[in-house]
Amino acid sequence: MRRLAVLVTALALAVPACSSPNDSGGGAQGAKIAFLMPDIASTRYELYDSPLFKAKMKQLCADCEVIYQNANADASRQQQQANSALAQGVKAIVIDPVDSAAAAGIVNTARSQGVPVIAYDRPIPATPADYYISFDNEKIGQSIGQSLVDRLRKSGATGGLLQVNGSPTDAAAGLIKKGIHTAIDSSGFPLLAEFDTPDWAPAKAQDWVSGQITRFGTQIAGVVAANDGTGGGAIAAFKAAGVTVPPITGNDFEVAAAQRIVAGDQYNTISKPIKIVAEAAAEVAYQFVKGEKPAGRTTLFDTPSQLFDPTVVTLDNIADVLKKSEQIKPADVCTPEYAAACGKHGVA
Repeated sequence: MRRLAVLVTALALAVPACSSPNDSGGGAQGAKIAFLMPDIASTRYELYDSPLFKAKMKQLCADCEVIYQNANADASRQQQQANSALAQGVKAIVIDPVDSAAAAGIVNTARSQGVPVIAYDRPIPATPADYYISFDNEKIGQSIGQSLVDRLRKSGATGGLLQVNGSPTDAAAGLIKKGIHTAIDSSGFPLLAEFDTPDWAPAKAQDWVSGQITRFGTQIAGVVAANDGTGGGAIAAFKAAGVTVPPITGNDFEVAAAQRIVAGDQYNTISKPIKIVAEAAAEVAYQFVKGEKPAGRTTLFDTPSQLFDPTVVTLDNIADVLKKSEQIKPADVCTPEYAAACGKHGVA
């Protein structure tokens, strides 16, 4: 019996520890990954980014744990959340920074502890992260701007443009802004005024546009807004002033934006399926956790990067985009208030 017990013990020691069927080892088993998002002004982080990232991580590593936090547009809070995640022993941080410059401190702190940082959606130029995943923000700006210019030319519009940019602390907003200028600076439509919207706040965009309506009136041929929130704020300003809403852009393909498009209030938006970037971020984080060094498809701000191409959505293609979307369904858009407009434009 003693010999049998010794044999059983030896065999037990020789057999490697069991791992999840979806976990190929390399230190990933039971690892914690922080997923730090910037604000709740945009509904996407709670509705899509976080659950999609968690689902993909669960598929890749069944016993890995995702620590999700949202900073509610507070850079100091995001720093505290990152410090807390590091204290809990995370093996990687995925962060969409509130303030791209301030996030350099998070990168430096994580790096000092050997924890890789993946910049998500917004880059961190001052101290490059270990990886960057996003849709191509400069191309987004160029695409919405050019789409608007083409629309104005086709309609024979005259006058100038307002440009409503995103947050001045967001490096991605700076890239969108650069792309917009690429499209409109040589368009023949003069730029009447430009505004960097603090915190991407729709109310602040609305207040600024209201002032420009008073200042320029019917000279405003169109508004290039950097996302659906600021675009919605611009539309609200024109409606509050009781004047015709000119073509106005957006970006993010939120449900409210899709409804404004079918109703004729918003000219365009950008479809960038969040599942693409959320799952790519999970895959890259998993590689880092396993001790691998994922290669980028390109480089931005000295950071290995994956940049995905966006799709411009207008009334001409919204029905088709909605049919293919895993993020927004026609039923989400075609509520009773918008049912007639949806039927008119073949959205069902």
